Amino acid sequence: MKRLLILLGFVVVICNTGCHTETEEKEEEKEFLVSSPLQRDTTVTNQFVCQIHAYQHIELRALEKGYLQKIFVDEGQAVRKGQLMFQILPIQYQAELQKAQAEANFADVEYKNTKLLADSNIVSKNELALAKAKLDKAKAEVSLAQVHLGFTEVRAPFDGIMDHFQVRLGSLVDEGDLLTTLSDNSQMWVYFNVPEAEYLNYKTHAQQENLNHVNLLLANNQVFNQPGVVKTIEADFNNETGNIAFRATFPNPNGLLRHGETGNIQMTLPLKNAMIIPQKATFEVLEKKYVYVIDKDNKVRSREVVIGAELPHIFVVRSGLNKDDKILLEGLRQVKENEKIHYKFVKPESVVSNLSLYAE
Repeated sequence: MKRLLILLGFVVVICNTGCHTETEEKEEEKEFLVSSPLQRDTTVTNQFVCQIHAYQHIELRALEKGYLQKIFVDEGQAVRKGQLMFQILPIQYQAELQKAQAEANFADVEYKNTKLLADSNIVSKNELALAKAKLDKAKAEVSLAQVHLGFTEVRAPFDGIMDHFQVRLGSLVDEGDLLTTLSDNSQMWVYFNVPEAEYLNYKTHAQQENLNHVNLLLANNQVFNQPGVVKTIEADFNNETGNIAFRATFPNPNGLLRHGETGNIQMTLPLKNAMIIPQKATFEVLEKKYVYVIDKDNKVRSREVVIGAELPHIFVVRSGLNKDDKILLEGLRQVKENEKIHYKFVKPESVVSNLSLYAE
């Protein structure tokens, strides 16, 4: 019996020692990494969906009614200013011009005869003036007939690229019918909408920071090899979206850009005294961002933060944190609200230096 009691005592001591060691190991495992937001000047590149338009993009329409007699160009062809593109059957207008010229010749002969008679005081000066008016009217009719005949020829108003045809050879076209469109792609106008906050940042720093240069990210995720310049901002905000329209101009020397393309404008803006935290320190609930803040009693408290910008691996916090707040960096799923933890503080500079941060 005595030996049994001694054996049980040894077992209790061993168990207590093992449990105590296991508890210490668990406490050591629960030491979390904590840091503070880093406040510094940096830059952020915002992307805005954009629409790409040709510098000049017009519709070519028939100015006279008739059959389309000839097409001198092809779809997608580059044309020069003044180049003949379409010919509408001119027979009717040629006849009108010949008629007008004949009437002008008759009026000219009549005027000359009347002038001879007026010089001899056979007819009055009023008759001479009437003959002169008839001649002027006939000449005007000739000019008008020449204009109508000229309208049967559709010429390129500027250098550009043809779009697809809306009519085919032999088609009967009426006055105003669309023939095709023509684009001058030497320069491109790129339109994009900017929210009010980014607009204010741009206007505040645009002059001193020379921020009017932007880049264009194409649909294949390649950056266009020519930089653009913001030249125009519309007068009013859209009350429904809270955005205002910007227009950037891009040179297009190789003709890569075409009217109607889409892409994303990349605009770099400076951020003064930005509050930076790692993305991994946040979690999301119902599309809102939260962080765990450690209070003075070393207890974990969740707090909502508003993200102002997103950079690789980091968030720029617009509101919700102060620079002296301590936030949980790792193990967000291992803690609970109001739980007291043991932590190790890491300087925010050290945390940021291990992230892919491009800041100035």
